[in-house]
Amino acid sequence: MLIVLSPAKRLDFSDPSPDIPATRLRMAEDMANLVRTAKRQTRADLRRLMGISEDLAQLNRERFQAIDPEALDIGVQAALAFAGDVYQGLNARTLDESALAFAQDHLRILSGLYGLLRPLDRIQPYRLEMGTRLKTRRGSSLYDFWGDRISKQLNVDAEGHVDRTLVNLASQEYFGAVDAKALSLPVVTPHFREEKDGETRIVSFFAKKARGAMARFAVEARIETASDLKDFDQDGYRFQRAASTETDWIFTR
Repeated sequence: MLIVLSPAKRLDFSDPSPDIPATRLRMAEDMANLVRTAKRQTRADLRRLMGISEDLAQLNRERFQAIDPEALDIGVQAALAFAGDVYQGLNARTLDESALAFAQDHLRILSGLYGLLRPLDRIQPYRLEMGTRLKTRRGSSLYDFWGDRISKQLNVDAEGHVDRTLVNLASQEYFGAVDAKALSLPVVTPHFREEKDGETRIVSFFAKKARGAMARFAVEARIETASDLKDFDQDGYRFQRAASTETDWIFTR
């Protein structure tokens, strides 16, 4: 079983424990190509492409200029560097060495800049959302740039797993970078909904945090088979069998 998550805009590059191992990027050549393209963007270009303020555009231009695509041994491990709502649920900095090793084999993070990250892969500070229409030699968007590369890597990463199911805990924007035609794995997508007055609805903040919490649940329980995720009961969520389908699993609280 493999679980995929989205990255986060909010970052935490404080130094982690020196005892936590780190690994090198596997899509470093692709990342380097993107960095070279990003370095050529002006502040105005980034503001337009990313729909952000002048200050954020300046910050991200400075980040791109600072990235050294050849320096693969600097930076912070991805699961520790991302600090958004999903990563509050995952809380990777509190996982022990054994849990992090399991996560390294079973958890993947989709990234506009890095493609497909393992939790312990080092990254440098950046912001480049998958939906950004950054033109490269491969096309007019990051979806064009990554093409079937992410799916092919997921296929490889699932080899040898007891269950080859891909559990989609990413957003639509990021899971859109997984080429369905190239993917040879079955996919299930958990959905997290809030109950109120007899109705259920998705609340983005809670749903994101629940995705991270489910990933942590899988890691701590060393879950190898996707169907065992139906036992997820953190923060009051319960699997709703009657409302679910084979590929879309509904959890409510």
